[in-house]
This record gives sequence, C-alpha cells and structure tokens, in this order.
Amino acid sequence: MRRFCFILMIVFLFCSQQAFSQKAPTGNPKDFKVKTCLHSVSYAGFWRGQARLSIDDFLDKAKELGFDGVMIMAKRPHVSVLDYDAAARRTLRRKIEGLGLELVCLAGYTDFTAGADKAGIPNVEIQAAYVGELAKLARDLGTDMVRVFTGYERPGLPFDKQYALVVQGLKLAGQKAAEHGVTLAVQNHHDIASHHDTMYWLLKEVNLPNVKAAFDAWTPTLEGLSPQEIRAAVLKMKPFIVHTTAAQYVRLARFHYEHTMTNFVQDKTIIRAVPMDRGFIDYKTFINSLKEIGYQGYIAYEMCEVLDGGGDIENLDRAAKNFLDYVKDL
Repeated sequence: MRRFCFILMIVFLFCSQQAFSQKAPTGNPKDFKVKTCLHSVSYAGFWRGQARLSIDDFLDKAKELGFDGVMIMAKRPHVSVLDYDAAARRTLRRKIEGLGLELVCLAGYTDFTAGADKAGIPNVEIQAAYVGELAKLARDLGTDMVRVFTGYERPGLPFDKQYALVVQGLKLAGQKAAEHGVTLAVQNHHDIASHHDTMYWLLKEVNLPNVKAAFDAWTPTLEGLSPQEIRAAVLKMKPFIVHTTAAQYVRLARFHYEHTMTNFVQDKTIIRAVPMDRGFIDYKTFINSLKEIGYQGYIAYEMCEVLDGGGDIENLDRAAKNFLDYVKDL
C-alpha cells in the first residue's frame, strides 16, 4: 500500500510540474498576444472618492468595457473565503462563465513577516493555511492562479530573519496551493524581494514549480531603473513571469514651509494615478519586453490610488477604456 501511495505521489508531482509549467513564457515573440484583465480592486471603494461596485456589478462592468478576463480581489467587499460557501462559489462561477469572461486569478493579501517580533505566534503557518483556503476558492471558481505578496520589512529586526520567514511562508503556501493544482504568482509589491535580482534569487530558493512571479513595471520604475534596465529585468525574470498588473502614475512635488528660514524645503514626492497614456512608467518598453520573451499571460489593469479626474464610475470607466486602447495599440 505504501509503495502504491509513493507511486501516486511521484505521478502527482510530475503532473503538477507539467501543469505549472504551461504558462511560462515560450521565448518566441510570435507566441505573445495581448490579453486584458480588469482587477476588481479598481471598483472596490478603497481610495478616497472611489466608487464601489458589488462583485456581480463589477463582472458586468468588465464585460461591458470589453475586457477578456478579470482578477478578483479575494477579500471583502468582493470575494472573501469567509463569505463564499460551496453554493455561493458555484453561483459566482456560473456568473463569470455566463458572461464569457476568464477568471485569470484571485488576488490574495499576504505579509509573511507580519508578527515577526512575536515568535510564539505561528504567523507564517497561519498565512500559509490562508493561502491554502484561497487556492481551494480559486479552484472552485475556475482559476489556477492566486496572486500573493512577500512581506513588509519590519524595523529593528534582522533582515535575513525576515527574509527567511518569506522563504518559509512561500514554501508552505506553495505546497498547500499545489494540493488544489494552483500556482502562486508572487507580486513585486512588498519590501522583501521587490527588486528583480532579489526576487529571482528568492524564487530560485523557494524552488517550487508552482511558485512563480507576478512581475510589474511600476515597482522597478519607482526603484529608479531605466527603461533599458527594466527590459533586462524582464529578460532575467523570464522563467518565472506568469502574470503582470499595470497602473500608471505621476509624481507630484511636495514642500513644507520652514519659517525659521523663510523658505520651502522639498519633501518626498507623492504618487497619483493617471490614465495609461500619461505618466512616467514606460509601458511601451515593458510590454515589448514581455513580447520579446513570448509571455503567455494576461496584462491586468488596476486603479489602486487616487485617480486624476476623481473616483466616480464614469471616470473609472474612462480610465479602463483608455487602458484597453493603449495596450492594443502596442
């Protein structure tokens, strides 16, 4: 019996390796095709003035606007594991499929360094279990991808201790996700491994076939990389990139008045969202680099910051349509 179980495990791992490799870039630019995806956070009401749609209304909106697929926020007010039992999952899946949309991935919200200063609480295990529940939810809704984050760097704690928690967390979470045939797409979003060299190292160290990268252009741009360096980053990350999310921004200068000098002193700039055809992020270079590696995934669009023109439905819709026009022109 044990021998039979061992053989089944080997077959599962082999099949998992094959399945989890299907979305990796082919390296052939001819295989690239722009497939668009709308992130539901864009209509979640989180940001000042931003309108909020229910998940059903959001799905109708994505279809109306002309997106190929959707990326659904896996937390309230949209789709939380706390709110969706088996019946609710079946209903939502029928809604997505009935609209002819592809559920590209669920957006998970992890921070594997949370509680790093409280060693008695197994926060990494708790978050890995949460990711396992997200993977089950993803499978039930008809997608094989969950977007996750690494961890924010906590002051006063050794960096390598925090980095090790991220490695441990991604390994545990990846193993739980594999039970449901799900790939984890690690976004270059949180502090730990936000730079592509460190993320490349991290993913190699995790070394699981279903732990890949959701690699975006705005993080390396904000880190000061040039367009040429961003192209090099995409080429390096080629073995791992299975998803990407686009958002466009401008920098607004900030100053404070120093009365003892009768002068203004410059502070760090603030970032605000704008439509895709404006702003400082070079998406032409980034998307052409994705084409160069034969990227097979979707390009998601999110409005996840205060948006020029306000957060009413009409302005959100205009920005979403602008994204569709922008990427298809490329």
